[in-house]
Amino acid sequence: MFIAVVGGGQCSRDEAKLAEAVGTQLAKRGVTLICGGLGGVMAAACKGARAANGRTVGILPGNSREEANPYVDIPVVTGMGEARNVIVVNSAQAVIAIGGQYGTLSEIACALRNKIPVIGLNTWSLSKNGRLVKSIISANTPREAVEKALAAAEGKTKAGEKE
Repeated sequence: MFIAVVGGGQCSRDEAKLAEAVGTQLAKRGVTLICGGLGGVMAAACKGARAANGRTVGILPGNSREEANPYVDIPVVTGMGEARNVIVVNSAQAVIAIGGQYGTLSEIACALRNKIPVIGLNTWSLSKNGRLVKSIISANTPREAVEKALAAAEGKTKAGEKE
């Protein structure tokens, strides 16, 4: 199973702790973590996964493997800048969004548009015409975020999604 973790390239200490715990939880469940491969939430999630002997994939915006954070096992060089966000989310069966800025919001939107479940942990909320849109599945802890992501991904697969 592949779960993407998205969030800011720079993040608060609290967001980094959440991301690291999410990475650890994913690794303990044998899930491959996919991210944008840089710093902040991405590095913290990869660090947690690596500490728990998990596998990490970084979809990099630039043209060099060396720009990957030190916890990325498999760097994928795209030379696509922010357009690589589409690859990050479309490579996953679910997305966990932690904190983040507009880049994270674009990943959330791309995932939702492509019917990939999004679990939010201290991240964006959406509204339309002044009403809250409940497209992002809310989680309060890293463990809950991972459990909801796995359940959503499995539900998607069971519903006939092609692998």
